[in-house]
Amino acid sequence: MQIIRCLTLVVIAALATGCSSFTRESGQTLPRDASWGVAPLVNYAQAPQAGERAEQILISILAEQGVRPLMYPQPPRQDLLLQDDRERQIQALDWARQQRLAYVITGSVEEWQYKNGLDGEPAVGVSLQVLEPATGRVVWSSSGARAGWSRESLAGAAQKVLRELVGNLDFE
Repeated sequence: MQIIRCLTLVVIAALATGCSSFTRESGQTLPRDASWGVAPLVNYAQAPQAGERAEQILISILAEQGVRPLMYPQPPRQDLLLQDDRERQIQALDWARQQRLAYVITGSVEEWQYKNGLDGEPAVGVSLQVLEPATGRVVWSSSGARAGWSRESLAGAAQKVLRELVGNLDFE
């Protein structure tokens, strides 16, 4: 009976952790009260505007950590649909240098979808970097991916991935 309980716990633990994958780069401790900005997340996923969706979730999670970043100025809606994400990212870093921001969080969305099949579980993959705009130096980076459960929303899965990534930042 004891063996069955132990095996059950091992299986439950494997299932719970088997749905996520994260890398973590140990970087320097970053000041929470520095001037922060959020630059566009490049969308490599097939879902339209996945980067913009992830940015909005990222801003709220940073606020939970006591970081209140400036958001780069959004281009007009019609330009947003036509403009390349990498070009928007470059323009946002120029903007961050002009604003004399100490740090900018940027990155990419690799996956943002509901998987095909009966369950249709959400799948999210995101990479984040913290840059010093003045030098362009990457001071921290991390990436994570998660496949959620069939009844979980895509935004909920994304929130868990981004919360884990931001949680890996060392703030003073």
